[in-house]
Amino acid sequence: MVSESDLGTPDGRDISSLGFDSNGILRLEWTRGVVIDAPNAQLAMDRVNEMCGGRPTPLLIDMATTESVSRAARAVFAKRCDASAIALLGSSAVDRVLANFFLGVNAAPVPTRFFTKDDEAVRWLALQGNDEA
Repeated sequence: MVSESDLGTPDGRDISSLGFDSNGILRLEWTRGVVIDAPNAQLAMDRVNEMCGGRPTPLLIDMATTESVSRAARAVFAKRCDASAIALLGSSAVDRVLANFFLGVNAAPVPTRFFTKDDEAVRWLALQGNDEA
């Protein structure tokens, strides 16, 4: 995994990690307690696109410790990127509310679902890749 210090965010603390796992899934983990605003949402999208290199790639976003996502950030996330499918991973009812609010308000550009279990998210992402074949 690539550490945030390698990604060059202005304050060096919004993205905890970004990198590919052994299944070829790109994983983005936000730093604990982050308030995602438009600039760090755009930075995350730019970094995802850089890592994907123009290839459709499954993306797992760990949002378990995200405090909030601004309206402007949600608009950024509604834009198309190189992700082929997005699994949002959370651990609490608050995470589910944040994810459902995002999914209900914004039309996701690719298949997107919320999960509380990593293995279920990975399995779903693998199925999404098979659906495209």
